[in-house]
Order: sequence, then C-alpha cells, then structure tokens
Amino acid sequence: MTVSDKGSPPEVHASASDAGQFIHHHTEFPTTWLSRVLDAVISAIGKSASWLWIVVTGVIIYAVVGRYAFGMGSVTLEEVQWHLAGAGWLLGLGYTLVTDDHVRVDVIHERLSLKGQAWIELFGLVFLLLPFLVLAVYEMIPYAVSSWEQGETSQAPAGLPYRWILKGVLALSFGLLIVAALSRLLKVTALLFGFPKPIRVESGETKKEDAS
Repeated sequence: MTVSDKGSPPEVHASASDAGQFIHHHTEFPTTWLSRVLDAVISAIGKSASWLWIVVTGVIIYAVVGRYAFGMGSVTLEEVQWHLAGAGWLLGLGYTLVTDDHVRVDVIHERLSLKGQAWIELFGLVFLLLPFLVLAVYEMIPYAVSSWEQGETSQAPAGLPYRWILKGVLALSFGLLIVAALSRLLKVTALLFGFPKPIRVESGETKKEDAS
C-alpha cells in the first residue's frame, strides 16, 4: 500500500455512484414526484401527531399533582393518557417509515450495495409488509365499526366513552403505513427498474458544485 492509498477515501459501490444524482440524502433511494407527495402527506400527519406528546405530558403532570398533592385520583385522566399516547404513537408509524428512522437490525443489509439493499426492500415490502398491512386493515375496520355500532365504552368506572375512536385510529394508522410502504416501493422500483422516473433532489453540495 502506498502513502497515497492510505489517505484515499473508501471505495464506493458503482451502483450507488451511478444513482448519486437521484439519491435522497437520508433514505438513500431515488425519489419520484408521487413518492414526494405521499411522503409530504405522511410527514405532515406524523409531525402533527407529535404534538399529542406535549398534551400527554401535561395530562400526566396534572394527574400526578392532583393525586399526590391533593389526593384526587382520576380514572378518566388515566385513560386520557393512554388514549392520547396510543394515538400519537400509532399516527407516527408511517412517518418513521418514510423518513427511514425505524430500527434496523439486519447486519447483512448494510454490507450490500445500494441495488442489493433495494432488492431486499422490494421483496420485504411486496411479500411481507404490504400483505400484513392489508390484512390488518381488513380486520381492523370491522373491529372499529362494531365498536361504534355497539356504543362501546370503557369498562372502568368513570372511564371514557367512544372507544371506537381509538380503534378507528388503529385502523387509520395501518392505512397510513400502507401509503408509506407504497411510497417506499416507488423509490425502490425507480432505482431497480427506472420506473417511475426518478427526479433529482437538490442538496447543499449539489448547489455548491453548480455555482462553482
């Protein structure tokens, strides 16, 4: 190894460099006009749902102070806490997928080229994630409708009514996950097959190169 070799950057896979002008800076996959629209919708819903955690924190503080400072426990406040926390978590699932911020534990995936990773994503989305999500939504919609028709309420004394709302959010969250998974699938097929046509994403480095 020569001295110049020691200071050289690590080798980049050809498949990644070929798609470099189309690669999104975070997801590493090309983006398309439709996936950008879907991502924007899912991201807006996820960011809006994140405000629920502030409300949850306020309710928890109020309940704790009321219980330990004034001896005023409330079943209603306890149920409000887990209803809001559940809704915030569920509505944020799609956001984690479109931003690729979910937990990955596949040690093989990260060692593959960009196209190798894309093939794994393709089979995972088509044969694992999407069938599961479709089946889940198929089962959850009647689950929420049945709760609404029965006027289901909490079984706890002074518990919350309208239990169908939370069950409806459960079905909605998996529906949003389907949209997020389809957006991810569009990015994968854009890289592997060139369809839909990928679009260029301008980054700070790209603009700097253009200016020079």
